[in-house]
Amino acid sequence: MISNLSRLNFLKVGILAASIAMVGTESAAAQSTNAAAGSAQSVQSWDKTFPKSDKVDHQKVTFKNRYGITLAADVYLPKNRGNQRLAAIVVGGPFGAVKEQSSGLYAQTMAERGFVTLAFDASYTGESGGEPRNIASPDINTEDFMAAVDFIGLQSYVDRERIGVIGICGMGGMALNAVAADKRVKAVASSTMYDMGRVMSKGYNDSVTPEQRAQALEQMSRQRWEDAANGKPAYQPAYNKLKGGEAQFLVEYADYYTTPRGYHPRAVNSGNSWSVTTPQAFMNMPILTYIAEISPRPILFIHGEKAHSRYFSETAYAAAAQPKELLIVKDATHVDLYDRLDKIPFDAMTAFFTKNLPR
Repeated sequence: MISNLSRLNFLKVGILAASIAMVGTESAAAQSTNAAAGSAQSVQSWDKTFPKSDKVDHQKVTFKNRYGITLAADVYLPKNRGNQRLAAIVVGGPFGAVKEQSSGLYAQTMAERGFVTLAFDASYTGESGGEPRNIASPDINTEDFMAAVDFIGLQSYVDRERIGVIGICGMGGMALNAVAADKRVKAVASSTMYDMGRVMSKGYNDSVTPEQRAQALEQMSRQRWEDAANGKPAYQPAYNKLKGGEAQFLVEYADYYTTPRGYHPRAVNSGNSWSVTTPQAFMNMPILTYIAEISPRPILFIHGEKAHSRYFSETAYAAAAQPKELLIVKDATHVDLYDRLDKIPFDAMTAFFTKNLPR
């Protein structure tokens, strides 16, 4: 059992909205997630948080990443595709979400606009494999994008020289990291992006002091002994369960993840939880170090004007090399760009990928 982090709760160390005080065993939510997932056995019925489009064909697929973890994904194909090979877009995110939520909505919408798209569950989450459940890794989650490119590039209906990537929220940073290393990807867009390495190690607006960082690492390091002794990880309290008085952006997260608008039982953020030690892997992994190496391939950064997280895209944009574009969506919050069809700039994304994934 770990002690309270007092001044340093995980509201300051990332999107971990509650203190990890007094967590000794798996929460009931985490146990439920463990029982429901882990074997990459896909649910075949339509269980998305958005309606099925009659303009695309949909199929569920699985493939392995280079760590041997089986990833579950949805492929969306335009119905009017004929026999031609099409440009493809891999979509991932948000961090702690599943493909039945935002990434699936983005993928289906972009398929309606003529692209083959693939939305995947990250390793250890959703319908993808990996044990224990609800673990994140900057390396493995970056690899997940590359593995998705492996898979989609082998499909007969895809032109493998015309592959793009979209990363949403926390997986937006992982997408940029993947594209910096994976030269097969010709264009990348991030939407409402979080840099998870930065927020986990420095907190929101880089507010965590060196002393607080050291304290957090001390707590998580000792928690590893507890986990090793128990043979399983301890989990944080259930996510997005509001008690009153939370910051507005946490209210907005809960409005998406815990209501019919965006709730999904397999999502970490929908009342389940990450392991207590999940942030440790991110604490000294600055994932956007090599963002300039994406050039000369283009980047489109999309962020809401009123998003608490806007500074992540602005500083990443400043560090990136040309060609690059920063699109600020008027009056939009962070969560608006998860599912608000009147806010998500699909026209701009379509133009971006049409231009940069030419025939």
